[in-house]
Amino acid sequence: MRLDYKKLIRDVPNFPKPPIIFKDVTTVLQVPEYFKACIDDMLDAVKDMDFDCVVGIESRGFIFASAIAYAKGAAFVPIRKKGKLPYRVLREEYELEYGTDEIEIHEDAFKFTKKVLLVDDVLATGGTAKAALSLIKRAGGEVKGALFLVELEFLNGRSKLENECEVRSLVKYQ
Repeated sequence: MRLDYKKLIRDVPNFPKPPIIFKDVTTVLQVPEYFKACIDDMLDAVKDMDFDCVVGIESRGFIFASAIAYAKGAAFVPIRKKGKLPYRVLREEYELEYGTDEIEIHEDAFKFTKKVLLVDDVLATGGTAKAALSLIKRAGGEVKGALFLVELEFLNGRSKLENECEVRSLVKYQ
């Protein structure tokens, strides 16, 4: 079932601050058939990619990445906000559309797998995803592609990633 995501995804004005209009994808997760269809659509979008590990970016990226990893029989690796991982980490600072932040990955994240699909819910300015790609490479992963449920094309985040890997998204807002 191919969903009409633009009808399902909720706009939340002024979150986390004005004038941002946040794309709330949790509405897709609330109906079991929609969640399953969404994961199926995401898997279909990368069916030609060769990966054995799915990396999800905190926090909504975890939802999609872990479900894709499970369905594909692949490993799952989390990228988290600073200070949330319990073992030795690599850290990367990046800019958001509303400030700066830092993300981390375990230094041994790719001890058993190497071929990585990066997954997150939304591609906006590309700052978080670019930082994640840098962390994956520094930890020894080989990025095969990046997949997003939503892409905000008007923020041009894709341009920060295209030299690094193939970028795919299910729904685009211009």
